[in-house]
Amino acid sequence: MVERTSYDVVIVGGGHNGLVAAAYLAGAGRRVLVLERLGHTGGAAVSTRAFRGVEARLSRYSYLVSLLPPKIVNDLGLRFAVRGRSVSSYTPAVRGGRPTGLYVGTDEAATRASFARITGSDREYAAWQRFYGMTGRVAESVFPTLTEPLPTRAGLRARIGDEAAWEALFERPLGETVEAAFADDLVRGVVLTDGLIGTFAHAHDPALAQNRCFLYHVIGGGTGAWDVPIGGMGALTDALADAARKAGAEIVTDCPVTGIATDGGTAEVTGAHGTVGARHVLVNAAPHTLAGLLGEQPPEPAEGAQLKVNMLLTRLPRLRDPDVDPRLAFSGTFHVAEGYEQLETAYRQAAAGELPAAPPSELYCHSLTDPSILGSDLVRQGYQTLTLFGLHAPARLFTEDHDTTRERLLAATLAQLDAVLAEPLTDCLATDADGRPCIEARSPLDLERDVGLPGGNIFHRELAFPYGEEGDGDSAAARWGVRTAHANVLLCGAGAVRGGGVSGIPGHNAAMAVLEEG
Repeated sequence: MVERTSYDVVIVGGGHNGLVAAAYLAGAGRRVLVLERLGHTGGAAVSTRAFRGVEARLSRYSYLVSLLPPKIVNDLGLRFAVRGRSVSSYTPAVRGGRPTGLYVGTDEAATRASFARITGSDREYAAWQRFYGMTGRVAESVFPTLTEPLPTRAGLRARIGDEAAWEALFERPLGETVEAAFADDLVRGVVLTDGLIGTFAHAHDPALAQNRCFLYHVIGGGTGAWDVPIGGMGALTDALADAARKAGAEIVTDCPVTGIATDGGTAEVTGAHGTVGARHVLVNAAPHTLAGLLGEQPPEPAEGAQLKVNMLLTRLPRLRDPDVDPRLAFSGTFHVAEGYEQLETAYRQAAAGELPAAPPSELYCHSLTDPSILGSDLVRQGYQTLTLFGLHAPARLFTEDHDTTRERLLAATLAQLDAVLAEPLTDCLATDADGRPCIEARSPLDLERDVGLPGGNIFHRELAFPYGEEGDGDSAAARWGVRTAHANVLLCGAGAVRGGGVSGIPGHNAAMAVLEEG
């Protein structure tokens, strides 16, 4: 249980951002307590043996790394590594009545040839290079700011220094930008998907939710590359927990917090541990959850909109296109039913309260890049993992008959995948110790129950552009984008400005705000 009655900092939630904050603050000499309601640290960034009797550790929820700055890894001395992917994406298609697909990867000649084969000319490939050259320049400018005091809108605009890029990504709906840049429906869809990961929006949403989501998916590392965590996502959070403990932080699991009281100068945190005092409280939970802990009226949660499916296969399925090796196709993001018009249709159906007839999704085989997540016997036998992330599956669809709806959506999603395979996926599924297929699906409401995400929103609330406004205040918490309505209660999770994704950035920034105050 808890060792003291008072701490400099109490951190509510032992997910990766809370652990980052704990490691920084304890390393700076602060007395730090981390309270985690689950029986383990890591939150949504964990590795799990999901199937009984099978030696496969899957990244059950979060599964790729883009936004984690090397600065945090180096500052905290983490024993953690990522591995890049040579294939960015593969999108099955039919052209001239023949199965084919769009390859995008580090092989420039193969990528150019694939674009020409799909679209009939070099135009779309040239447009692709221009477009992602533009996002790359924006990424180079924006990514370093994420671990600095929050720039103003005007300051970030000046730092980017490209008015056309600012207009395209920050000012007008992403759909306008995509339609101006590309003509092919399939290419447009591949680009748009980065604006819809966990975000229920459409290409022309005037609120620009799709733009904010897109930006966070293309600025990681200053390049937009998405990397594979070696050893699974749990390897990161295990390393963070070790770093926090070595720095002197106290971590208590199986310890839910039930209330926070503050007068702005000191605070008390109450829960299964009793009540402890703190100068600062950092909350690695959604603003909706924080309001409840403070006894305030919670805002309406921003609903999640995804179906997460984990699978273990005895082999990768063959594709209808006989010229493509499944090991190549599934070693990057494998797009299914994600043409531009397909995405719009699926959005309209879901917004009307219906399951999409052709649910869009994307898949990735972690074990191709990192076989260490599988036992040696499984590796020898050729087993592979498969992760599927379904789009346009808002929480509202699951409120009536959750389990039945989830199974219907899973079946429809797998049917879309089977349409591009030369054999049914079910023929490739491994079985667990009880003879059951190794496949599990998680809806937004499952994520709400399992890891405490209100509405199942993987970003805790709607993403914000990575800047502040003039007049936001001059407190340390405001400068670092982690403030709440209470001076000594700070957000250190995905709900902070510049939160979202597996990044550690909100944890770093909350720690910097505390240290800046002295």
